[in-house]
Amino acid sequence: MSILKDKNILLGITAGIAAYKSANLVRLFIKAGASVKVVMTPASKEFVTPLTLSTLSKNPVYSTFVGESDEEKDNEVWNNHVDLGLWADIFIIAPATANTMAKMANGVCDNILLATYLSAKCPVYFAPAMDLDMYKHESTKKSFEKLSSYGNKMIPAGTGELASGLVGEGRMAEPEAIFSFIEKDILDQLPLRGKRILITAGPTYEAIDPVRFIGNHSSGKMGFEIARAAANLGAEVILVSGPTHETILSNFVSVQNVISADDMYKEVHKHFNTSDIAILSAAVADYRPKNVANQKIKKKDPTFTIELEKTKDILKSLGEIKEDQFLVGFALETNNELEHAKGKLKSKNLDLIVLNSLQDKGAGFGVSTNKVTFITSANVVIENELKSKADVAKDLMDLILKQTHA
Repeated sequence: MSILKDKNILLGITAGIAAYKSANLVRLFIKAGASVKVVMTPASKEFVTPLTLSTLSKNPVYSTFVGESDEEKDNEVWNNHVDLGLWADIFIIAPATANTMAKMANGVCDNILLATYLSAKCPVYFAPAMDLDMYKHESTKKSFEKLSSYGNKMIPAGTGELASGLVGEGRMAEPEAIFSFIEKDILDQLPLRGKRILITAGPTYEAIDPVRFIGNHSSGKMGFEIARAAANLGAEVILVSGPTHETILSNFVSVQNVISADDMYKEVHKHFNTSDIAILSAAVADYRPKNVANQKIKKKDPTFTIELEKTKDILKSLGEIKEDQFLVGFALETNNELEHAKGKLKSKNLDLIVLNSLQDKGAGFGVSTNKVTFITSANVVIENELKSKADVAKDLMDLILKQTHA
């Protein structure tokens, strides 16, 4: 999964021959899971058609301030450049001609692309495209400098054969290179870039015989949402998951599937020493059958007794060996919740514990929402309202960032 998934990307196209590459750039963004809208200068339509870009982006293309209503062709509608600028998470101008860059650098606003640029609140990237002598001209260099001083990011032009027949600098970067440049730039700015986070999720199944097991109702959804939130912040995530129907597609998340508490214990300890943060949200079984039958146990007696023994306490074992790791535990309680959670925080040497109660409607297993309380090692208690598990995961990661000053 690309870091650009679910991003709103606004692509600005100006009147350069390299505009033909913009269709492929739209396709790359769409394949990455982004939403794409296109704004063009009127002259750029001579190089690539709005119909092509609209079909690929699945959105209308904007090239004038006033357009026709889809419902009534006689009615004109205002194409609001402010709304476009606010909609975008990322604005890319590719190709960026010498003419458009000079206007951008000096605040000239004579078309919808330039008006949108001046309205945008998001990061702006520009990919210059022009002939060799234009690219090397002092006025063009000043445009580069000015635009960069405003916080815009230049995607360097490549060297190759130009439309004039000359060979040299000024060729717009290829769509794949533009895509990679933006993706890398975003990743490098993420607060958890270079950090490794270990997360556990789901239940564990403790075998009774080859057919039956002892388990719980955990779906694993909370842990998977935490993994997504951590990956979106740039972390490399090791997700150790018990049996679950949850899935995750991300280049930054490696899923290690386990079955039992003992499996999870071994897998977690394999990765803990190389982790910066560990978040143990799995609902690990506290007990397992002492003796596991090799064959299916036949149903013959009116009663059936299973002797149980304690499983290893994974969270406590990590608290005993942790060095610089930031360790987070989860506590699911049904009575004296706060008191029990604070006890676990201290006894297991945690930096943070997340308390959720089965007494709260909409919280716990098998639902998409959760209501949690965060308790820090400094005994700060932070109560939260009922939220989606995705939002709880974001809140948790925000708090960890503050606690670790990452």
